[in-house]
Amino acid sequence: MNLNVKINCHSSICIDDCIYIDPFNIKKSLKNAKVIFITHSHFDHLDIDSIKNILNDKTKIVCTEDSFKILKESGILNEIIVVKPNQSGKVWEINFQTFPSYNFGHHHFKDYGFVGYTLEINKIKYTICGDTDATPELKNIKTDVLLIPIGGTYTMDAIEASSITNLIKPKIVIPTHYNFIEGTANKEAEKTFKNLVNKDIEVLIKIL
Repeated sequence: MNLNVKINCHSSICIDDCIYIDPFNIKKSLKNAKVIFITHSHFDHLDIDSIKNILNDKTKIVCTEDSFKILKESGILNEIIVVKPNQSGKVWEINFQTFPSYNFGHHHFKDYGFVGYTLEINKIKYTICGDTDATPELKNIKTDVLLIPIGGTYTMDAIEASSITNLIKPKIVIPTHYNFIEGTANKEAEKTFKNLVNKDIEVLIKIL
């Protein structure tokens, strides 16, 4: 499978050099975003400075209601599509499906309406989980490429993430949300995750 997936850091993801998810800590002025997907409004997932560094006049943004308010208050005038969990839509040529992304009783509550996304890009399905525990909804995901948090504290940890990965059975899995924000796991979590993921699933490490 020919993938062009980069992680700037943490959960700041870029696919095909122009499709961004939760841009954060992007220091260069690139102005190359075709579309930006935002899972929720926390600072490490919605970073206005990073968004302005990748935004151009044609960029479209897909985001949650809480994120929409921050974007408008920041003076961003681009087209914005507001989504809730369990919705489907299309932006440019990308079909997307949202699902609830939440913790059990802390940090990211289900009634906040935070989301994860499954994106279909060039006939490949990418699922970006957002900040979530190993929820029942994740067990029903069907995808080719899974980007899943392993950092613990604010999300599931490496052991929980490996278990849900083995249930989803993607072709490729990329761990996210670690080795940057205080309170999340360091690079050692990669080893735990990789050792526990079924050997028929390819584990790609994209975080430095």
